[in-house]
Amino acid sequence: MESAKYVSQKISKTRWRPVSYSSLQPPDIFATGSWDNEENKVSVWSIGNQGSSGLEDGFEGDPQLICEHKHDGDVLDLQFLDQERMVTVSSTGTVTIFHHHQNHQMMSAPHQWVRAHRYPCDNAPCTGVACSSPEIVTVGEDGRINVFRADQEGVVRVIENADSSTLHAVTYLRTTEVLTVNSIGQLKLWDLRQHSNSPSQILSLSRDRVPLYCVDRHPNQQHIVATGGQDGMLCIWDVRQGNMPFSLMEAHSAEMWEVHFHPTNPDHLFTCSEDGSLLHWETSSPSEMPSFLQGGRNSSMTSRSAVAPAGGNQSIISAWLHGDSSKSRLETTHMLPSQTLSVNSLDVLGQCLVCGTDGEAIFVNRQVPV
Repeated sequence: MESAKYVSQKISKTRWRPVSYSSLQPPDIFATGSWDNEENKVSVWSIGNQGSSGLEDGFEGDPQLICEHKHDGDVLDLQFLDQERMVTVSSTGTVTIFHHHQNHQMMSAPHQWVRAHRYPCDNAPCTGVACSSPEIVTVGEDGRINVFRADQEGVVRVIENADSSTLHAVTYLRTTEVLTVNSIGQLKLWDLRQHSNSPSQILSLSRDRVPLYCVDRHPNQQHIVATGGQDGMLCIWDVRQGNMPFSLMEAHSAEMWEVHFHPTNPDHLFTCSEDGSLLHWETSSPSEMPSFLQGGRNSSMTSRSAVAPAGGNQSIISAWLHGDSSKSRLETTHMLPSQTLSVNSLDVLGQCLVCGTDGEAIFVNRQVPV
């Protein structure tokens, strides 16, 4: 059951605050960023799991605004660094750490890197951020990759001309490796331990150079990566093999803005699009092997930005790599009532999903069947 909250601003990004494994509580706080408004904001919301209103469908009323902070420029990406801090990147090229002071339910912006992305005579939009606390990696329209640390003033590392085209998104593959996607259909792997300013691997769509807008890696099997882009196709890649996608699936009729594996049950994957839809993909391997046998995370937090430890049982073939074999099953479900305006962002944690739209709505679903 999803609830819609109309918020009078176009929502560009939605992210759940991480929950600690020890709490065993469903997520109850999420953050949003806005774009294309006269004054943009970063906002923190609660879906108040404390106590129930007696309804049985998991719907306990609207998300409540806890606090907000104005944001210069459009929020082009947003990631939690830990339970109290989040990082935003802006169309002005600025990277900001926001601190959510839970005791006082207020926000401050203690740290900012202005013009982290820039052209010679103008700012360049910063398009993506990935966090592995205290490390922060950003990419931008200027083709630059920046590495920051939350506890240091300056920039730690710059790969100046990482790409001659726009970099649209970045994610951690392993603790010291990141993946970027660009506007000419390339997926590049960067080893941050190396001093080289060249990628360690380049994979690309062999057909037209379709811009890729989003990337996520499988939480247990880091060699499996999903991307989406301008043509709305879902691409699954195995970065160990070849330099082309393992499979391509028709997903959306317009740009795919985000793709996310479920962080603890990665046989489930979610995509959202300019076409106004949000899809839930579920795959199963012939053996119907339960996901808990597929290795897992043993870090103390679960969130979109946490980096999975190496290991897990890598020998088990993921259901996502069965290709089009008739033995594997792939089911897709539409998660939203039909609408015409773009679904710009989504996040899923436990059984809770949140997404934001250009229709100035936030949808929350607390009973995702995963």
